[in-house]
Amino acid sequence: MDFGLVLQTDPPAWSVVDRMRRAERLGFSHGWTFDSCVLWQEPFVIHSQILAATERLIVGPMVTNPATRDWTVTASTFATLNDMFGPRTVCGIGRGDSAVRVTGGRPTTLATLEQAMRVIKELAEGREVQLHGTPVRLPWVRDGRLPIWMGAYGPKALELVGRLADGFVLQLADPFLTRWMVDHVRQAARDAGRDPASITVCAAAPAYLGDDIDHARAQCRWFGGMVGNHVADLVARYGDTAEAVPAALTDYIKGRQGYDYSHHGRADNPSTEFVPDEIVDRFCVLGPAEAHVAKLKELRDAGVDQFAIYAMHDALDSTVDAYGESIIPAMS
Repeated sequence: MDFGLVLQTDPPAWSVVDRMRRAERLGFSHGWTFDSCVLWQEPFVIHSQILAATERLIVGPMVTNPATRDWTVTASTFATLNDMFGPRTVCGIGRGDSAVRVTGGRPTTLATLEQAMRVIKELAEGREVQLHGTPVRLPWVRDGRLPIWMGAYGPKALELVGRLADGFVLQLADPFLTRWMVDHVRQAARDAGRDPASITVCAAAPAYLGDDIDHARAQCRWFGGMVGNHVADLVARYGDTAEAVPAALTDYIKGRQGYDYSHHGRADNPSTEFVPDEIVDRFCVLGPAEAHVAKLKELRDAGVDQFAIYAMHDALDSTVDAYGESIIPAMS
């Protein structure tokens, strides 16, 4: 199992670079950042510095979207980084959440996301695409390579992952739901004539080490609220009793009263009081080191290739250090 570190690009930007450099030394293979340019600093500027400061770390957004950046700009950005530092980027992408909602927008449709994924990959890898009836190519790209990893929860999105994406980003660490979603992705890949094993599965969730479970829950409860934004979209589409979406994913948002994006991804988010302890325990990885190893093995058995740590809590550095010292070696 590979390990990634997910950070928000809070100023000073150099602290993000320093933490990613240390993560590489500790055995992490991927460095991810949020991409929400109103709430945080511009990630791709910081990605260039992370790549310059590391040797092997693979870097990307978790996740970008088709709405806030022109697709040609996104493709050119990735292609430029790869030209400068080698093929060490991955494009995590989804329909959009905080990046579009804080400016009054809405997530894109899956059809738009599908088109964007195709265009970004083709351009970044040096091939020609048709945009608005015009042939477009980045003529300077040579031997381009850009994996596209898509974030998804619902059945139609999971089908798109299996049909098109190189990787699947699942923002959960619940083995039951992970297995359900991975099975859907793999079946969609088979139906599309693809090798299911060719799709990398990345589970991303908060990890908090320690024996004080109540404190760990309080520090990670925000994650249930963040996931609840996507679940609310699913309920609006499929209903809260539809067989298409497991009740284990949808039941907990019935007490949801809305969401304040000014606290998005923060431990002090006041919009997450509706999230019960059970959901925090299921969605996150909490407890002593042996509990982390046990749950990570369950996730690996459910098909997860990489676990990416959301380290947005009061034990960021100690958690990363502990993973490098004991948990990553135990999972190798």
